[in-house]
Amino acid sequence: MAEKSKVYFADFRCPSWRENLPQKLARLMMTAGFGDIDMEGKYVAIKMHFGEPGNLAYLRPNWAKVVADLVKSQGGKPFLTDCNTLYVGGRKNALDHIESAYVNGFTPYSTGCHILIADGLKGNDEVEVPVAGGEYVKAAKIGRAIMDADVFVSLTHFKGHEQAGMGGTLKNIGMGCGSRAGKMEQHNSGKPFVKQKNCVGCRACAKICAHGAPQFGPDGKASIDTDKCVGCARCIAVCPKDAIQCMYDEAPAILNKKIAEYTKAVVDGRPCFHVSLVVDVSPNCDCHGENDVPIVSDVGMFASFDPVALDQACADAVLSQTAAPGSVLFDRECACNEGDFFKKAHPDTEWQVCLEHAEKLGLGSRAYELVKI
Repeated sequence: MAEKSKVYFADFRCPSWRENLPQKLARLMMTAGFGDIDMEGKYVAIKMHFGEPGNLAYLRPNWAKVVADLVKSQGGKPFLTDCNTLYVGGRKNALDHIESAYVNGFTPYSTGCHILIADGLKGNDEVEVPVAGGEYVKAAKIGRAIMDADVFVSLTHFKGHEQAGMGGTLKNIGMGCGSRAGKMEQHNSGKPFVKQKNCVGCRACAKICAHGAPQFGPDGKASIDTDKCVGCARCIAVCPKDAIQCMYDEAPAILNKKIAEYTKAVVDGRPCFHVSLVVDVSPNCDCHGENDVPIVSDVGMFASFDPVALDQACADAVLSQTAAPGSVLFDRECACNEGDFFKKAHPDTEWQVCLEHAEKLGLGSRAYELVKI
C-alpha cells in the first residue's frame, strides 16, 4: 500500500500569551516542511482570494503576511496574486481588482509584499499550459505571472461553493489561476451571450474580437455568432455595460474535473506548498458581494505538500462538525446536523468528483495521515 500523504493540523486555540495565531500558522507551516523548499532569490506566487467588496468572510490580510514573511525569511521574493473574474463585479480588471484588494485591507504595508494580478489589465495575459492526462482540457489558460513564478504557494479559505460544492485548495488553484478565457472554459459548455437590454451598440466587442463573432442587428445591438466565437472572453472584459455574459451552464461533475485539470497545469514541474484555513465556513464563494452564516464552527489550519489530501482532510473535518444553527443548512424542510453539508447546501453539486479526478491525474492522494501540532 502506498504511503499516505501527511496533512498537518493546528486548531485556533491560543490559551497562552506565548503564541498568537499568526505565530501558530508559521509554526504549522515550518513543521509541515515549508522551510525545506529552496526559495533563495526565487519568485514565489502566493495564490489567494482577496474577497469581493461587501464580503466579510475572506481571509484577513494578517494570514497572508505570515506566508509572505516566511517566504522572505527563506530568501524568496513573494507576491500575492489572483486572476480577474469572469463575472461582473469589483475584480473584473486589474485596476478594480487591486482597488478591491486594498479596500479589503491587502496592501504592501499590511502583508509585506506586493499584489500582482496574474492575467494582466484585461484578463487576457495568459500562458497555455499542457495538461498531462487531461480528459477535458488539453492546454489550460493560466495567468502569466503565476506561471512565471519559480515557487507556487496556495493560501485557501476553505468554504462551500454554489457550483463546485466545495471551495478548497483545488478550487482556489484551478479556477482561481485561470485567465478570463480559462474561467470561461471551465464554467461554460458553450459561448458567451449578449443581454440585449443592456447593450448600447457601442461595438467595443467587435473591435476586440479577432474572429468577427459579434454581429449587429437593425437596432444596432450585438449578438454572438457562436460558430465564429473561440471563447476567449475578451468581449466580456471590454463591454462598458456588462451586457456580454457567461452562461455558467457546465455540468457540475465536468466543472469539477476541469478544475482538477487546471490545477495540474499550475502545479506540475515546480515546488508547491498548500495552506488551507477552515474558518468562517460560508456556504458560498468569496466572489459573492455578501456572505452568509457559516455552516459549521471554525475548525483550524491545515498545511500539506499534497493538495488532494489537504482538501480531503479539510472536507472530513467540516463534515465531522455539527451544523451551525441559523445557517443555510436549516433552511431546508429537514434540518440536518450531520451528513454531507456541502451537498445539502447545494444539492446539485458534485464536489467529490474533483478529488477523485485529481487523484486519477496524479495530483495527490485522498488517503492521508493527519499530524496534529
